[in-house]
Amino acid sequence: MAKPMTKTQLVAALAEDMGTDKKSAGAALEAVCALITREVSAGGAVTLPGVGKIYCRERPERMVRNPATGEQIKKEADKVVKMTIAKALKDSVNG
Repeated sequence: MAKPMTKTQLVAALAEDMGTDKKSAGAALEAVCALITREVSAGGAVTLPGVGKIYCRERPERMVRNPATGEQIKKEADKVVKMTIAKALKDSVNG
């Protein structure tokens, strides 16, 4: 499996594709990431066309087991960030 693209590599590729400098591409990436974080934190969802949908889901209170002791403990309700991958991306990966 190939190593994931680093932020530096992503910014360089983005700058090349946009025909701009790395500073502008980096600022654009930061702005998109900040927007996604803000929207999902507020309970909303963000759809990236051709990539997928990022959203927040609430998990109910539940019983979990401590693997070290086997003791059952109650875990409070919490939120978890999920992502649904777009069909277009799945199809491009699977040929």
